[in-house]
Amino acid sequence: MKHVANRRVMGLSALLAACTVAGAGAAAASTTQATVAHSAGATKAATLTAHSSRYGKILFDGRGRVLYLFARDRRGRSNCSGACAKAWPPFLTKSAPRTLSGVNAKLVGTTGRGDGTLQVTYAKHPLYYFKGDTKPGQIKCQNVSNFGGLWLVVAPSGKPVR
Repeated sequence: MKHVANRRVMGLSALLAACTVAGAGAAAASTTQATVAHSAGATKAATLTAHSSRYGKILFDGRGRVLYLFARDRRGRSNCSGACAKAWPPFLTKSAPRTLSGVNAKLVGTTGRGDGTLQVTYAKHPLYYFKGDTKPGQIKCQNVSNFGGLWLVVAPSGKPVR
């Protein structure tokens, strides 16, 4: 009887250890997802700035995250929704975006999205994050073809950087 009880305790211990490891992995994944979701969420007033990078001077948000344009967008309207918007979260705002150094305020605007949110534009290009860029200054998807078009960082002139 004691032998059976020991097996049950060992089995229970193994199950608890597996759940603890799985739970830690899930917690780490949800922290990463929460960071991306938070950064993609609409802020009261989105902030645009320009900083030097390996691609020259380009646009970033107020927290140092790089911003991209999608070459398939036309006439200031986004062509990225659903799975595309999960991989490339739109740069959203709830009010007029603010500009910091190196950004031409005359080129900043907004466009309404199908879900009713307001996306920041620059030179009539809707702006996006890439979900794989998880920290300030990271640029992982410059000049990449995804969801039927090219994703490019943006120069302060409003032109895509190739």
